[in-house]
Amino acid sequence: MTEHPINLFLVPTPIGNLKDITLRAIEVLKSADVILAEDTRTSGSLLKHLEISRPLQSYHIFNEHKTVQRLVDRMKAGEVFALISDAGTPAISDPGFLLVREVLAAGLDVQCLPGPTALIPALINSGLPNDRFVFEGFLPHKKGRKTRIDNLVEEVRTMVFYESPHRLMKTLEQLSVAFGPERQACVSRELTKLHEENARGTLAELIEYYQTNPLKGEIVLTVAGKNPKA
Repeated sequence: MTEHPINLFLVPTPIGNLKDITLRAIEVLKSADVILAEDTRTSGSLLKHLEISRPLQSYHIFNEHKTVQRLVDRMKAGEVFALISDAGTPAISDPGFLLVREVLAAGLDVQCLPGPTALIPALINSGLPNDRFVFEGFLPHKKGRKTRIDNLVEEVRTMVFYESPHRLMKTLEQLSVAFGPERQACVSRELTKLHEENARGTLAELIEYYQTNPLKGEIVLTVAGKNPKA
């Protein structure tokens, strides 16, 4: 079987601690013709820290539909691209899926490097069952939010959500109403950073805790599934 050249690399970047970049990620970023970045300022700082100087192009949720075909055409012409997001693995609650789909549809090759992502450390840190789990990403902000939560009431697998600090209390309260206040959960924030915190307890206990403790940083919420024996 003939090996094809890789046209698009998805490269995970640190979610906090800059030492979490892999040797292979550095190698790919140094060799790519162009690096596609969600925010060129954020990524520019990381690349400067890594002493990588490659052409940087903006690729984010607001321009991906407009630019995807042009990027595919450039890959067909032989250019090699590396896609990075602000933090973690591209396409996980970040832009990337559309580009990967179109690159593959064009008969080109894609490779995703293993590396940092917030959901797996949060799941393992939680102490909740991790043999089976479901990743729900961000809940809808308004429309469809209650429907999504109601659809998870019978879910027996551990659930992992991404959440922002200013919406966490609302989410905990809504989940408490839907799942019951005694459901076990864990709030992981600032993972891999200096002030990493994993707050574990029932939904009721977490609501009480965050009424007096400030909320900052990136948050992953892990919630136990329904006890099948209940």
